[in-house]
Amino acid sequence: MKKILVIDDSALMRRAISDIIESTNEYCVAYSAKDGVEGLEIIENNHDIATVFCDINMPRMSGLELLQVLKRKNIDIPIVIFSSSDDTDDTITALQLGAIEFIKKPERILGRSSVYFEKRVMKALDIASNVQKVAPTIDNKNESKKKKSEKTNSEKKKSKKKTSKLIAVCCSTGGPRALQSVLPYIPANIAAPIVLVQHMPVGFTGTLAERLNELSQITVKEAENYETLKNGVCYIAKGGTHLTVEEKNGVPRIVFDDSPAVVGLKPCGNIMYNSLCDLSYDEIVCVILTGMGADGTKGILKLSQHKDVYVIAQDEKSSTVYGMPKAIYERGLTDCVCDINSIAKEITKKVGVL
Repeated sequence: MKKILVIDDSALMRRAISDIIESTNEYCVAYSAKDGVEGLEIIENNHDIATVFCDINMPRMSGLELLQVLKRKNIDIPIVIFSSSDDTDDTITALQLGAIEFIKKPERILGRSSVYFEKRVMKALDIASNVQKVAPTIDNKNESKKKKSEKTNSEKKKSKKKTSKLIAVCCSTGGPRALQSVLPYIPANIAAPIVLVQHMPVGFTGTLAERLNELSQITVKEAENYETLKNGVCYIAKGGTHLTVEEKNGVPRIVFDDSPAVVGLKPCGNIMYNSLCDLSYDEIVCVILTGMGADGTKGILKLSQHKDVYVIAQDEKSSTVYGMPKAIYERGLTDCVCDINSIAKEITKKVGVL
């Protein structure tokens, strides 16, 4: 059985999570700790831990501090975070530090909310079982804080053929971390807008957009209904809402779609890609990053039957979960398979700059 470590300052919560995990035939809670200090010691002394479930807010060493220490020590282990608060800032920080999933604690251990919590724990175990060791990515913190007006010589080169292009990105598990290695390296004068689906619930995509905007040369924002697409701007689909693109009087704009979730996904990449089929763009550059499942594959397959597409997929080695990139690759739709640190360069080379 796969061994799990549960870290929480509440003995009741440790017991509740342990009961859920041990109701399976595949996992057992072999270790538990009341804070990050104890948890770190257990992690360093035991190399058979499959997954860590860790609270964000704890005395002595918080979940965020533990993630920072593990990153500094190059200890790569799947970590699921949970919190009783609605602090989206802490959640996005944890995901960007490498946490694979986040779960909100139930208000009551018993009742309807606990049933939802149990389903989320089970889903997290499924995600963790698909996580692989990921090669360290470049630390973009200092490199990416360039002024948005700064341009290198290579960025000033104009594309040889003037064509209208759109960049469409889809990612899931591991996406917030992966996007830090892509968006900050796209030049401000990129000759295309970017629409992006990151699987996230309501309330989190705004914070993610703000964080990525601070790091990037392009403008990164949470998409708004009916806003016009502009070059050099990345529009992140709003959590809990499908993002589509339509043209009005020849001008492309964002249109929200409130249809039901697709296989539990809202926003869904397939819905976004389907909406691009009738647009007037000459070419659409599709980018599939790390994530569970196969979202994006059906949409790009349909899109390729209507438009000229160029498909970039993240490689297996740098993916947190090699699900979505693998699915698109196995359908024979990819034009380029890239390490996460090369994707921004490939996008820029294909799209060009103004």
